[in-house]
Amino acid sequence: MSKFINEFKEFAVKGNAVDMAVGVIIGGAFGKIVSSIVDDIIMPPIGWLIGGVKFTDLKFTLPTMEIPGVEKMEAATINYGNFLQTAFDFVIIAFCVFLLVKGINKLTKKKAEETAAPAPEPAPTTEEKLLTEIRDLLKKQ
Repeated sequence: MSKFINEFKEFAVKGNAVDMAVGVIIGGAFGKIVSSIVDDIIMPPIGWLIGGVKFTDLKFTLPTMEIPGVEKMEAATINYGNFLQTAFDFVIIAFCVFLLVKGINKLTKKKAEETAAPAPEPAPTTEEKLLTEIRDLLKKQ
């Protein structure tokens, strides 16, 4: 049992698990920010352009059935406007995350190129060695 606990501690304290937890927390906050941008800044002008329609209000109302002896039920609705709003949020969040990852990869690649040691020069081939020996012999004569 203690081996299992030690393995879990090692996993939890590793950089990858901590980095992932931080990423999830920041991602959740980032999602709220982007949702607010979409809901409060982008969608109102789009709704205004299409005639003052608020996307979250778009719905299709299903016909109600009247059953004798049962009190009247509320009409069921298919809220496709809410779905459109959520899909739009997703596309914008995915695009922002794509740009963020692309930027991080660019910085990481640049940093890796700066810290990478220069490649060692390749060893001379046997032909080059023979030519060098011939040159040296000719210099001696």
